[in-house]
Amino acid sequence: MGKQILSLAFTLFLLMDPIGNIPLYISFLKGLHPKRQRVVIFRELVIALLIIVLFNFVGDGLMRFLHVENDTIQIAGGIILFLLCLRMIFPPSGDQSESFRHDTEPFIVPLAVPLVAGPSVLAAVMIYAKQETAFVMVSSILLAWIASLIILLSSSFLKKILGWRGITAMERLMGLVLILIAVQMFLSGLSTFMGRNV
Repeated sequence: MGKQILSLAFTLFLLMDPIGNIPLYISFLKGLHPKRQRVVIFRELVIALLIIVLFNFVGDGLMRFLHVENDTIQIAGGIILFLLCLRMIFPPSGDQSESFRHDTEPFIVPLAVPLVAGPSVLAAVMIYAKQETAFVMVSSILLAWIASLIILLSSSFLKKILGWRGITAMERLMGLVLILIAVQMFLSGLSTFMGRNV
C-alpha cells in the first residue's frame, strides 16, 4: 500500500506542477511583503487542497449524475493533460500571468485554481478514486500537497538557487514525464471504451 501511495502521490505532485508554477507565483505576489506572500501561498494551497479532496469524494457521483462514463473521463483527462504538458515543454511566448493580472491580492484564481487544482489534477483524482481506496487517495493527495506547499513557500529561495533556466529545465522535464502519463491515461480509457462497445 505504501508503494501505491508514493506512486500516486508522485503523479499528483507532477500534475500540481509546483516547480513550473514558481515563476507565476513570484510574478503574482511580487508586490507583497515576503511574510504576506507566505500567508497568501499557504491560504491558496489550502483552498486548492479542499477542492481536490472534494472532487475525490463527489467527482464520481457528479459524473454519474451527468451520465459520464469512466472511460470518457480517462480519455478527456488524458487529452487535457497532454495539451497542458505541451505548454510546459513548449511554453507560449510572452508573460503567462498577463491574462490573470489584477491590481489586488490574488484570491482563489489563479493561484489555487487553475495553477494547483487544475483540470488535469481534478480529472486524475476522479479517475484514480475509482481504482483506489479513500485512504490511499487522501494520503496521496496530502503527500503531493505537502511537497507542493514546501516548494512554493520556498519559491524565492529556489529561484536564487536554480535560476530561471534551472526552473524552466525542471518544468520541461516534468512535462515530458507527464506526457507519458497522459498517453497512458488516454489509451486506458480508449481500451475500456472499445471493450465496452465490442
